[in-house]
Amino acid sequence: MVLLAGGAGFIGSHMAIELLNRQYDIVVADNFSNSTSEALNRVKKLTDSDFPIYNCDVKDSAKLDEIFSNHKIDCIIHFAGYKAAGESVALPLDYYENNLNSTLALCRTMERHGVKKLIFSSSACVYSEKNAMPITEDSIVGDCPNPYGWTKFMSEQILRDVAAANPDWSIAMLRYFNLIGAHESGDIGDDPTGIPKNLPPFISQVAAGRREVLEIFGDDYPTQDGSCIRDYIHIVDLVKGHIAAMEYCKSNKGAESFNLGTGRGTSNFELVAAFEEANGIKIPMKISTRRPGDAPVSYCSTKKAARLLGWKAEKTVADGCKDMWNWQRKNPSGYVK
Repeated sequence: MVLLAGGAGFIGSHMAIELLNRQYDIVVADNFSNSTSEALNRVKKLTDSDFPIYNCDVKDSAKLDEIFSNHKIDCIIHFAGYKAAGESVALPLDYYENNLNSTLALCRTMERHGVKKLIFSSSACVYSEKNAMPITEDSIVGDCPNPYGWTKFMSEQILRDVAAANPDWSIAMLRYFNLIGAHESGDIGDDPTGIPKNLPPFISQVAAGRREVLEIFGDDYPTQDGSCIRDYIHIVDLVKGHIAAMEYCKSNKGAESFNLGTGRGTSNFELVAAFEEANGIKIPMKISTRRPGDAPVSYCSTKKAARLLGWKAEKTVADGCKDMWNWQRKNPSGYVK
């Protein structure tokens, strides 16, 4: 059985579908601070499956002990972290407390219950802005651009030390680049609380009339059009990368990091244009000043994931734009009915 810590969120709900469709048994732990139980209700309908759900803060060791005692957990996928880079600059203590303590609590509980496989949701923010592109797993880490990145960097170090002290543990640290898209059904997707901190859901909400105008933070970066460049990976490709990492952990010990991206960079303005072309919708924009903690350029090499995991992204930015609009069109207010 696979425990999805933070399994009701954007990534977790898509992960649940992929696992259930592959006949895995799952259990979900989530405190719904940035998610909703409706996403899991829809997962159950889409997969014609049932699974246990615990309303649980992953920092709560006693609740984790209850989950591990009630279920035979074989592997944990750890999504339970705050994730907005810009917000972390304003709320560093919240990010350090939540992201580090959730990792520590999970590892302590794994240790007590003899569970030795962990897939960790890391981030491209662990990389220094000084790196040449594309970023490889051997590129410079640390010198992170924001507290969010530092929490992922520190969590990775914790996990490496745990694996070094416990050579029978298997840990895959998946460094996500930027997410786009939604499930093909349009029934689950990205529904952030409040104003979106990431560009794709902001674009979709403007297209749906939920926001009046798209705010682009900075057009004076040292890039071809002045806007930030990111590596946009479709959510379905991303969760398939987790399946590949789980298979890798079955026969490999230690802690290993992998980039999950496409290997291609897309600027903010290019992403807006791709959405407009894919869906025939004009997106009104306004340019604001740079947002603290945003790196100018970030895209990766995925050669290591291809070599060791046998995984590569298959969907395009255009696919992601179509799918995220299908989700938002069907759910203009998100999961709220």
